[in-house]
Amino acid sequence: MFGVEINRDVRITLHSFTGHFKGFEKVEAVREIFGDETEKVLNNLKVEFYSARRGYMGVSDQDGHLLISAHYLRNGNERDLYLDIVHELVHVKQFLEGKELFENRWEYVDRPTEIEAYQHAVKEARRIGMSEDEIYEYLKTEWMSDEELQKLAKSVGVKIPSG
Repeated sequence: MFGVEINRDVRITLHSFTGHFKGFEKVEAVREIFGDETEKVLNNLKVEFYSARRGYMGVSDQDGHLLISAHYLRNGNERDLYLDIVHELVHVKQFLEGKELFENRWEYVDRPTEIEAYQHAVKEARRIGMSEDEIYEYLKTEWMSDEELQKLAKSVGVKIPSG
């Protein structure tokens, strides 16, 4: 068709998680997610970096590997990157358990898999000494309305700043 041939069987180059992210197997929050399987899961986990300037990170619903914006990795706040990795590792575990990560019957802030992942990130944020206001700011994304942000904060036990 059109006098061209398009090879649709592209190969995505995946990298080793532990080749790019060192020490996560020792993080208490990560060990809480995977337990005795922590080293095994992280050693087998792949990560794919993509070049879009939009987005942050996520988990493939095809095979459970991490997807990370190279732009975000280069330019994002280190603390946010760290917490986002903890958050996404919860999604990796959910994928491994056979859970549906992107159930359309739920809005993003109501999705049980998101609430669980944010709960882990919030717990870790508190452990590393972030204030409630800092954690609330961490929860903000450009695709969430103020009402959705407040709903998420309530769902994961983060105090909504007054004023």
